[in-house]
Amino acid sequence: MKDKVVIITGASSGIGLALALEFARRGAKLVLASRSGVSDPALYKLSTEILDVRTDVTKESDCEALIQKAIEKFGRIDILVNNAGISMRALFVEVKLDVLRRVMDTNFWGTVYCTKAAIPYLLESRGSLVGVSSIAGYKGLPARSGYSASKFAMQGFLEVVRIENLKKGLHVLIACPGFTASNIRNVALSKDGTSQGETPLDESKLMTSEEVARRIVHAIEKKKDRLILTSQGKLTVLLNKFFPKLTEKLVYNHMAKEPDSPLNR
Repeated sequence: MKDKVVIITGASSGIGLALALEFARRGAKLVLASRSGVSDPALYKLSTEILDVRTDVTKESDCEALIQKAIEKFGRIDILVNNAGISMRALFVEVKLDVLRRVMDTNFWGTVYCTKAAIPYLLESRGSLVGVSSIAGYKGLPARSGYSASKFAMQGFLEVVRIENLKKGLHVLIACPGFTASNIRNVALSKDGTSQGETPLDESKLMTSEEVARRIVHAIEKKKDRLILTSQGKLTVLLNKFFPKLTEKLVYNHMAKEPDSPLNR
């Protein structure tokens, strides 16, 4: 990763910030995209080769500007990590449709906009295109209709881009963490679009953002097509392949055990 130019969206916290730190340790040049800016002191101690770009990935013009600023600064793009994402927690029968639109705009369209702007440069460098998806992109999770839909859509989109460019040297990785200790659940949207405010899970029992980042970077180095994380995530994908109805019951029962689960109301 030495001197590779890496763009990371959603880089101000969680998996995005952990990825920035991991790439910085390996000597990469970083272009960090977020709405609030990245101010982590540890990151700037690791690297001076950082371009911080305020970016709202739901805006196509912001994504185009992000890519152009990266080219103006470093002259090339080797890796684009589409990590920016938001979640939601509400039954579909109760949720306002605008919540689903907001989730799709960030998770799916943000990936499309950034990829569209960056792909000519990634093809030129024979680089890596990465989407940070979720186990929710393999199996629909109750009370996460918008989130699962956005991750299914992201994975389908990235598969098409991979197949279209099979003979052009473009590497496409779909990375699917399971439940990860990050702030995504704290800022997840409730049924009316307000922030959930607190996580329903015990974060201490989840895989850390740092471990997720290490495994994603390793998968990029190895040019893997897919990465499924956590034993629970791998089991869910495997069971769903052969026993989908059983998996649905197991998923329902698991999600119903969450504190204040919408399934129990």
